[in-house]
Amino acid sequence: MERLTAFCLVISAAFSLCKCGVAAAFQPQQVFTANETNVSLLESLHYLESVYGIANAAAPPNALMVGLTLIHGAAAKGAVCLDGTLPGYHFHRGFGSGANSWIVNLEGGGWCNNVRTCVYRKKTRRGSSKYFERQIAFTGILSDKAWENPDFYNWNRVKVRYCDGASFSGEGENKAAGLHFRGQRIYHAAMDELMSKGMRNANQVLLAGCSAGGLAVILHCDRFRGLFPSSTKVKCLSDGGLFMDAPDVSGGHTLRNFFNGVVNLQGAKRNLPGTCTNHRNPASCFFPQNVINSIRTPLFILNAAYDAWQVQESLAPPSADPHGSWHLCRNNIGQCSASQIQFLQGFRTHILNQIKGFAASRQSGIFLNSCFTHCQSERQDTWYSNYSPKIGNKAIGKSVGDWYFDRANVKSIDCPYPCDRTCLNLQFH
Repeated sequence: MERLTAFCLVISAAFSLCKCGVAAAFQPQQVFTANETNVSLLESLHYLESVYGIANAAAPPNALMVGLTLIHGAAAKGAVCLDGTLPGYHFHRGFGSGANSWIVNLEGGGWCNNVRTCVYRKKTRRGSSKYFERQIAFTGILSDKAWENPDFYNWNRVKVRYCDGASFSGEGENKAAGLHFRGQRIYHAAMDELMSKGMRNANQVLLAGCSAGGLAVILHCDRFRGLFPSSTKVKCLSDGGLFMDAPDVSGGHTLRNFFNGVVNLQGAKRNLPGTCTNHRNPASCFFPQNVINSIRTPLFILNAAYDAWQVQESLAPPSADPHGSWHLCRNNIGQCSASQIQFLQGFRTHILNQIKGFAASRQSGIFLNSCFTHCQSERQDTWYSNYSPKIGNKAIGKSVGDWYFDRANVKSIDCPYPCDRTCLNLQFH
């Protein structure tokens, strides 16, 4: 039985390490503890995604807490979580100049690629609304405070909960296991609900999401644009969703094999962009690198060149590192050997090569920093604070705002590690 030892997560950037067991949410130093489980984190909840989902993060003292709304009309549409329960969202209404502007944020949280892991998942908040938090903190890009989120603080802000395990794209079921693969229907039910709440009258809208939610943004961006008249300003932000089809340290393709399981099990093929599936294997179209060049709607990619999730679970997972030579490196980039750093620099080069066409588009936006992290828009410390990572002296929140409002052409690509001293790099112990 696979066991995962409990560990502490410490975020640091020229700060002293905090002691295990002491958690000060959204501060430059943080600690979280993961429980043991018999399901691999790649297969189900991956710890990083759980930490970086707003719903699971401890809230700062002044955070806006927003209640859960279940979509009661969803069941009639077959739009249900893995276990058949109703999907839901958290909504804080905009005010003042933002009353007719909307941010719709798609929650992330891993995937499940076989019956066993999906059955496990439906017993958690990633597969059942029975386990949803009744309130979550709105911070970072969802904050309602002008000094924390100057461009979007008074917009209508929505967090759509994630309970399907295929980035809101599945369509199918497994009756024997009691599994409902209805991610696509959940997406449509949520959009119908929000349109009825006033989003149909929006004059400007941003579809955003982090990690598996960031991938969902890429998959749904043009579809989202289609909900609105041409007069409505619509753009998309994918944070930490640039999952790459790259070889792992053993020369294998861990993530490719995993995504193949997700797409096939959950019947996602029919819902992936046709501009990709008309000439590629459907599982290949779950990889953003094969989709982003054909997206017509303005899209901003926010990502770390040394994405901690991809290093731990795609590039150097234990399955590809049986002798444990990558153990220290995948837990702390500062502990990587020269040859390991060379491998990671090759991964960064692969990213740059894959986004060349996307970067050439006038309407696209990029913030690719050289940090060892995963998701940076929903956390206050990385989005907009005195400690926020910067490229060219411009922080993430300012960069996204400048791009959205057409104040600047944002194509920010960092120099290679370890040049960036503004990073809030993750460490695992």
